Amino acid sequence: MKQHLYPIPSREDILGILRTSKTTLKATSIAKKLGVKAEEIDGMAKRLKAMERDGQIEQDIDGKFSVVAQENAIVGRVSSHRDGYGFLSPDDGSPDLYLPEREMTRLLNGDRISARVVGTDRKGRLEGAVLEVLDRANTHIIGRLIHENGVWLIAPEDNRMNQDILLAGSPGKAKAGQVVSVELTEQPTKYSQAIGKIVEILGEIDDPGIEIEIAVRKFGVPHEFSEPAKKAAAKLPSEVTAKDLDDRVDLRDIPLVTIDGEDARDFDDAVYCESVKIGKEKAYRLLVAIADVSHYVKPNDAIDEDALLRSTSVYFPRRVIPMLPEKLSNGLCSLNPNVDRLTLVCDMVISLDGEVTAYQFYPAVIHSAARFTYTEVAAILGNTKGPEAHKRLSLVPHLLHLYEVFQILLKARHRRGAIDFETTETYIVANAAGKIEKILPRTRNDAHKLIEECMLAANVCAASLLDEFKHLGVYRIHAGPTKEKLTQVRNFLRQLGLSLTGGDKPSASDYAQLMQKIKERPDAQLLQTMLLRSMQQAVYSPDNIGHFGLSYEAYAHFTSPIRRYPDLLTHRAIKAILLGKKYEPKDIDTSVLNTTISNAARKQMALDRAAGKERPQKEATIWDMLGTHCSANERRADEASRDVEAWLKCYYMKSKLGEEFVGTISGVTQFGLFVQLDEMFVEGLVHITELGADYFQFDDARHELRGERSGKRYQLTDKIKVVVSRVDIDARKIDLSLASSAVPNRFPKTREFEEDVELHQKKRGVAAKISKHATSVIEKNVPLNGKKSGQLESVIEKSVAKPKHKKASTAAKQVEQKPKASKQGKTSKPTKSGKLSKKKR
Repeated sequence: MKQHLYPIPSREDILGILRTSKTTLKATSIAKKLGVKAEEIDGMAKRLKAMERDGQIEQDIDGKFSVVAQENAIVGRVSSHRDGYGFLSPDDGSPDLYLPEREMTRLLNGDRISARVVGTDRKGRLEGAVLEVLDRANTHIIGRLIHENGVWLIAPEDNRMNQDILLAGSPGKAKAGQVVSVELTEQPTKYSQAIGKIVEILGEIDDPGIEIEIAVRKFGVPHEFSEPAKKAAAKLPSEVTAKDLDDRVDLRDIPLVTIDGEDARDFDDAVYCESVKIGKEKAYRLLVAIADVSHYVKPNDAIDEDALLRSTSVYFPRRVIPMLPEKLSNGLCSLNPNVDRLTLVCDMVISLDGEVTAYQFYPAVIHSAARFTYTEVAAILGNTKGPEAHKRLSLVPHLLHLYEVFQILLKARHRRGAIDFETTETYIVANAAGKIEKILPRTRNDAHKLIEECMLAANVCAASLLDEFKHLGVYRIHAGPTKEKLTQVRNFLRQLGLSLTGGDKPSASDYAQLMQKIKERPDAQLLQTMLLRSMQQAVYSPDNIGHFGLSYEAYAHFTSPIRRYPDLLTHRAIKAILLGKKYEPKDIDTSVLNTTISNAARKQMALDRAAGKERPQKEATIWDMLGTHCSANERRADEASRDVEAWLKCYYMKSKLGEEFVGTISGVTQFGLFVQLDEMFVEGLVHITELGADYFQFDDARHELRGERSGKRYQLTDKIKVVVSRVDIDARKIDLSLASSAVPNRFPKTREFEEDVELHQKKRGVAAKISKHATSVIEKNVPLNGKKSGQLESVIEKSVAKPKHKKASTAAKQVEQKPKASKQGKTSKPTKSGKLSKKKR
């Protein structure tokens, strides 16, 4: 193919000129506006002709060009597959559009495009053609530097990137095999691959911590504070000043304490409880003091801008990417013991039946009396005369009051019907090199649950205050299960003679009653897993629809402003209410906000539209955009954390190749069994071809594989013995085989199988996020409904009115795929477009 010696304006540049022009333009006018030189005209003319052929632009009888009207254009985000093809996920939630490899040559994963339907492929799927690239998602790519046939390439670490990046010029100090960050100087086009330059050398693939360096860049997690933010943080005082105490309630004589994990570094909540009398009735006064981050981080200042971009702290083994600079997160805003700290307090009165009869918020200064760990508090509650209690005798009565109010709140929770999934959370113990030494289950005791209930109570009060004063904010909402998920779980339960009550709209109480009913069954874990997978994800939104899992009419995040931006927004709203004002985020650069919505949210939008329940069209408010942004960045943080954990587990299991383990079947698909190794808390896949010389049928309703000849059945939670047979760190996959199977695998895994595995793991990631930990399972930060606010004195004097799967198969998304070479391969063959195709290395 003839190569042009001079650069040609990109299609995006030409479309941009035509779209902003008030009139049609001749080629010469386009060239002039783009600064095209005489020697470049020939190439630009050919590009215009190609764009006209592809339906992007049209030419009138005067030879003038304009953008083709796109009434039927479908706009959305691209998801690419490593074998070259991809899918367009429309913004409106309609079915995905299949994009063949020839259309994907100009695209990278995450790009936003407009496309049109050009027909159906051989599998009956709608097939699309790209009309225009609206927004490029990738400015930098992380990958390994490869030298092949005299050409320097970067093989992306992200398997969703299906093409290598051509290095412009010399690699400099970078060496072949090293992990580098590349800035894209030219995006891919139909006839040329992306070109980039090395801007950072991350190191060797086996370097300690390299997996985190890769993940933060791969998922776009901001990991370095801007210079303005660093300077602003440096100017902050090191301790609370006298001026800071103006207009604050002085609670320094109240023995508030923090209760956190042994490895916690930032303490954003402190608690205190005492017994009080409301008339003749006994009650409890519960104080939840939360670090007053909003005092130091003002709207739109440098630190706030960085915090907004991050939206959340990201937690990895041995490392945290904080939302706030360390001077705030571990210093001024951390409620460390024996120092003055500024807080925003939720002061509640709780009756013996667990109702918040009154509450108020106010700024305060506190002086934490002690930093407890969960283990220490559990020991004190278990033995009030033991050695731990003896160390802090003066605080024991207050801890006992906290425990009493916890038991009251817990009973109210059960009466309310909130769902409480009992899951096993694990944590990684890393060695000095940053690799896994062991994986251990994390024990949850009553001290964990005590703090959880206190935080939930404060969060509910925060939502109640927003509701009472009709102040906009971001609620933490959790919708009920979708119709599709309900059908799946009910079909499964029916096979076992069980049922989920509640009709088309079951409540959290219906789930809770079923869980109580099955808790003594031997298959209780299996049933709980299925119920858990029928849940949706909780998100942030200004439109309060309540919290299904926690069974609350209104719920907002208030208790963790050091690590969650929505909590900081809630603090600002509460402070505005206290001052009789309104807080409205202003002057935010909305172009930096993450507008990616989840696939589940898109599908729900489409279902609502089909059912005539679509929300009236209105211009999105800044609160809408902030809710979407914070939800998307929360998912981003979870994906990055899971990616690092998967990398570490694969690295760890490399040393276990050939070893035998007992495992529990944690997932059943038509292509095999996902098995969690009981001893290791690591999950791998037993491919269906490893199950023996039989034909196995997949029963979706029973979640089992059954052999036609042998009658052998493999079902969720079954125990089996397996051998670690293969580990692929690049793909983050662990392959297992049955311990009893001595015959070699004579049936090679198909490319369709690989695609199914990826989709299944992606779907399972959502469930994993929900079941990760009691707080994230169903958002255990749950509040109570206090409806009146006022002075504490009047509260004590009188009682105030109560506040108010799909199948894992992706057969519908499979196409004939080109075989991929091994990532150690050393040859590159040009594709029909003239590009070097990406190979597994």
